[in-house]
Amino acid sequence: MENELPLRTHHAGMTQLVLPNDTNQLGNLLGGQLMHWIDLVAAIAAARHSHHICVTASVDDLNFLHPIKIGEVVTLMASVNRVFRTSMEVGVKVLSENLLTGNVKHANTAYLTFVALDANGLPMQVSQIQFETEEEERRFNDAMSRRDLRLSRRKKILKP
Repeated sequence: MENELPLRTHHAGMTQLVLPNDTNQLGNLLGGQLMHWIDLVAAIAAARHSHHICVTASVDDLNFLHPIKIGEVVTLMASVNRVFRTSMEVGVKVLSENLLTGNVKHANTAYLTFVALDANGLPMQVSQIQFETEEEERRFNDAMSRRDLRLSRRKKILKP
């Protein structure tokens, strides 16, 4: 069973220990470091689904709900929520865990858009995900609302 993946083909996960170089003067994880980890795990989920190199097109919402402290473990779970044509929305849920107390907190949620690239570096069409659970179906449906907002914001930014 060497080729079996523990996650669905549109999911990815990552675990990191927060070390001193990852923190600010208050001992909290730097937002930029967390954003880097979020981008990496989301890119893995997008590439795992599309079987192509994927690039970040946008980051919609990045909500910092609780600070993450030095010595805590950060678990990032990414899922392709929906594929449009050449782009796909990836949601990332971030949990922080205090290993001494066992306390786990939902620390962050992020939504990113990725574009799959062909061998020439051009956007390419990606197959749709097949959701299997009610939660995946909810994420699939919610992704359309976020896409509408994303396109509306983009239109305002590009307006001459």
